[in-house]
Amino acid sequence: MKKRSMKITKQDVTAALRTSLPIIVTFIVLGTGYGILMQEHGYGPIWSLLSGIMIFSGTAQFVSVTMLTGGSLIMAAVTALMVSARHIFFSISMIGRYRNENKRKWYLYYALCDETYAMLSKDDGPKGVNTSSYRFLVTLFDQLSWILGSVLGGCLGSVLNFNSEGIDFAMTALFATVFLQQWIDSKCHIPAILGLLATLACRLLFGRDLFLIPAMVIIIAVLTIMRRTIEERSQINDDND
Repeated sequence: MKKRSMKITKQDVTAALRTSLPIIVTFIVLGTGYGILMQEHGYGPIWSLLSGIMIFSGTAQFVSVTMLTGGSLIMAAVTALMVSARHIFFSISMIGRYRNENKRKWYLYYALCDETYAMLSKDDGPKGVNTSSYRFLVTLFDQLSWILGSVLGGCLGSVLNFNSEGIDFAMTALFATVFLQQWIDSKCHIPAILGLLATLACRLLFGRDLFLIPAMVIIIAVLTIMRRTIEERSQINDDND
């Protein structure tokens, strides 16, 4: 297959902004909370900036703040790896979509967070846009909004006093919101139900600290096996509409 064009047009930017806007707003708010939390634990805006560039995993970043404060850098790194291991499976599932993205694919894999994955999990972008540029811009806008919010929060935290208790729950709220939106938008709920059941089963079997990776392995494996069934069910639902 031919490599995709890397040209970016105004239409591509507009379409990507329209798709990313809910995530952009959310990431700025959540990133601000993270920046405030970092500042309260002694890490200024520069640390939030570097964290957003090098880690870019909201859950891992929130979790690692207290560990960094305690001086356990190795434990913070291991925890961040375990919490963000699901991104490996996200990237694996996107190999087929990204294989013709030229050099962009490395950034697309690197910056693929939960919300970006949810937005780009469909095979193509909106009609009339360059799919490659659209994917790149959605990914870029999402990461930049998180970084902007983190730096803003770090700056605010340095001049204002905040009670940071409960800020880290914002990520849980975001995941719940994304799940509900995907449920509303999708006509086939098999993947969502499978994800809930696999996660619940692994949570009960492996405990709070070890359930994530087994759950992701099960979800990826079953979705791969049931891919044709899911696609056929989605097509039937589309035809009925």
